Amino acid sequence: LNNELPPVCVACVSILSCRFWILSIVTTFSVSSRFDDPDDILENEEFLPNGDGRKPMRFTDGKTSFGMSVFNLGNAIMGSGILGLAYAMANTGILLFLFLLTAVAALSSYSIHLLLKSSGIVGIRAYEQLGYRAFGTTGKMAAGIAITLQNIGAMSSYLYIVKSEFPLVIQAFSRADPTADLWYLNGNYLVIMVSISVILPLALMKQLGYLGYTSGFSLSCMVFFLSAVCWSMVTLGVCVFPSQTAYTIPILAFAFVCHPEVLPIYTELRNPSQRRMQHVSNLSILVMYTMYFLAALFGYLTFYGKTEPELLHTYSRIDPYDTLILCVRLAVLTAVTLTVPIVLFPVRRALNQMFFSSKSFNWLRHVAIAITLLSLINMLVIFAPNILGIFGIIGATSAPCLIFIFPAVFYIRIVPKEQEPMFSTPKILAACFAGLGVAFMTMSLSFIIIDWTTGSSNSGGGH
Repeated sequence: LNNELPPVCVACVSILSCRFWILSIVTTFSVSSRFDDPDDILENEEFLPNGDGRKPMRFTDGKTSFGMSVFNLGNAIMGSGILGLAYAMANTGILLFLFLLTAVAALSSYSIHLLLKSSGIVGIRAYEQLGYRAFGTTGKMAAGIAITLQNIGAMSSYLYIVKSEFPLVIQAFSRADPTADLWYLNGNYLVIMVSISVILPLALMKQLGYLGYTSGFSLSCMVFFLSAVCWSMVTLGVCVFPSQTAYTIPILAFAFVCHPEVLPIYTELRNPSQRRMQHVSNLSILVMYTMYFLAALFGYLTFYGKTEPELLHTYSRIDPYDTLILCVRLAVLTAVTLTVPIVLFPVRRALNQMFFSSKSFNWLRHVAIAITLLSLINMLVIFAPNILGIFGIIGATSAPCLIFIFPAVFYIRIVPKEQEPMFSTPKILAACFAGLGVAFMTMSLSFIIIDWTTGSSNSGGGH
């Protein structure tokens, strides 16, 4: 990588990031008034039909525009998984990676279609309560546990980036000796400090909508990261097909999980309908699909088979003091730090749905759950040996449930037989979709176990 960039390129990257940030602030401000929730609806939703069989509640008209809904769902999709996609492409080759990415994106869109149709029939806007409607308490607990595992894995990956990158950024700016035993170069201390000083205060907000400003700024930082990766591509690559593909599908599945946030966004959509929300989902997935492929392609073409599991570490091998790389590190650190509170909210809601569904909002419980979750995640991050373990295991377990299995089986159970018989084409496709999820989970876990037992995971690079 060159140490100095042409002024025009620097200006273009800066303008792109600034314009996206300004757009995020303006659109977020326009809907800030809709989050006055005097009845604690967002914290403890109850939209189940009464036991006497009366018609369930209809969706109310939200205040969020189509464009803002696309932005919210895109922000829910975007995560630190983008940092591992170049490594996935290095292990599969460009053509196979493109096929897998396209397949996962299409399947994610279809699973959202199943969720929206099930939700429209019974009038339920919470993933956990949809599980309750389909399978009773067992379904609610299964959905809640899957959401909890998935989002804890996401938050762990975010804080792992803070732990690994923050010391390098401080060391580069201060020009401190890398071998010096300084407390502010210790990633364990820094991740705890960031969690207490930045993440915890944001996580204590009563409603998720209050984090709109930080959400917009977080996504704009990822856009700046993508711009820098595209600019840093210095050579052309070739399409190869290495044998180590164990982590590729889990990383891709982890990158497209947004299903716990789909129904809340549907609730807040202006002029809500299944068709309109499906358009929101398709457009959001398309935008993230494009960003994922470009980040993976240019990251891979820059380093070929030397790409590490966490892309920023690969860049740091070239020149740890490069100005562009330092700016990208700061942008990614800011993005992942501000995204943690966003991801924590669905976990807290899932815990409330599973264990406190009959209780009203309570500040003590609200704060206690946030502190407990952050403490648990900090312990996981401090002792996790490699970010691939987080991506692989979580992606291979909870992601197939949320994307494939649950939407399909909920659809089969909820849609009345009078409307669609059990052997109708839509339900047969849904059953095949659930079977694909089970096969996907089994295959991914098997690959990872084989990879670990043979010791070949070390070849991919670690931290």
